[in-house]
Amino acid sequence: MLMTRLLIENGYFVTMNETLPQFQGWMAVEGERIAAMGEGEAPEEEKRLASEKLNGKGYLFMPGLVNTHGHAAMSLLRGLADDLALQEWLQNHMWPTEAKFTGDDVYWGSALAAAEMIKSGTTTFVDMYDHMHRVAEVVERSGMRASLTRGAIGLCPEDVQKAKLADAIQFAKDWHGKANGRINVMISPHAPYTCPPDFILKFVEAAHDLDLPMHTHMSETIAEVEQNVRDYGCRPVEHLDRLGMFGRPTLVAHAVHLNDDEIALLAERGVAVSHNPVSNLKLASGVARVPDLLKAGVKVSLGTDSAASNNNLDLFQEISMAALLHKGVSGDPTVIPAVEAIRMGTLYGANSIGLEGVTGQLKVGLKADFIALNIDRPHFVPHTDYVSHLAYSARGSDVAHVWVDGKQLLRNGQLLTLDEERIKAEAELCFRRLRG
Repeated sequence: MLMTRLLIENGYFVTMNETLPQFQGWMAVEGERIAAMGEGEAPEEEKRLASEKLNGKGYLFMPGLVNTHGHAAMSLLRGLADDLALQEWLQNHMWPTEAKFTGDDVYWGSALAAAEMIKSGTTTFVDMYDHMHRVAEVVERSGMRASLTRGAIGLCPEDVQKAKLADAIQFAKDWHGKANGRINVMISPHAPYTCPPDFILKFVEAAHDLDLPMHTHMSETIAEVEQNVRDYGCRPVEHLDRLGMFGRPTLVAHAVHLNDDEIALLAERGVAVSHNPVSNLKLASGVARVPDLLKAGVKVSLGTDSAASNNNLDLFQEISMAALLHKGVSGDPTVIPAVEAIRMGTLYGANSIGLEGVTGQLKVGLKADFIALNIDRPHFVPHTDYVSHLAYSARGSDVAHVWVDGKQLLRNGQLLTLDEERIKAEAELCFRRLRG
């Protein structure tokens, strides 16, 4: 069967590709991959090969955004409990409600999140939760790319711990590499303060056995760090390193409270950090030392965390916040320039979850995961510096078209793979039942 070849003409492209960072011109997509691109008018041969054409005038094309930390099903809890400290928020509001979640709740909450992410330009996401096979079903149906992981809290009897570990292993065996390779799996003990050391060790062993990367929450609050010192005699970074977690490719979420030695150790071990600025600010958890992490060579990406602590999944907001927040904290307006913030939301995100050379850039041979923003809007005028506009002016609602694996998921703001109206109705019903 012949593969379709899409030719996009007359567009503006921001690529995250060092050899051709931005240009006005054309791009060809054949099957799942970017086949060719160039400045100016497309060659006649490209026009002849094209089975479908799109006039890109008035659009800016860029790599799809990569959200490296979240809990999609918690979209059902958006607005449930705001303006609270992390532990009160978790223990008195989130965990009691989440304990009532069924597989159907997880499905519709994750579908709601997928709809929101696609419509705001995210093509790849990391998700940590329970009932993960239902999340995988959403990913498969939506057409998105995802790294999924069965998160496990170990504050429970030994038989429950064993069941959670078995569930995480079975999920990995069932879903890693599925959905035409769009689904990858990670192994995730929830956090050092919610998982006893022996429990974490078992997850590290499973990651080795399955040859999979690891993901966890780490050093999100000062209280968490202090508790780790009381319980285990060391801070979370050293604790996880002693337990062997960093012997696997690892992505840690938050990493807000780090000292110089910890930053150096993360860099030495190749540990990646998912920076969640909006969630960390809302919960008053603090501000991560992102400029220092980047300077040390740590891969830093961006995550929204859940819609319960954000309260949206618009990664453009995280890009803008990452660029602005660290200027204000450091007093240095040159720190985290616009292009670096965009890399954190695209290229660095892909590299953090093992998708280097797969996605995160517009580059010939890579997967055709890309989005188009409508730049015929007042906040994109004048057309001076589109990289600046993407970091400081753009928002998720500017996204008009989305493709993953060369398949279009959003056209003119309308979802093509998901039934948005049904998802919204079902999600509302799930919330009413959970609160009933």
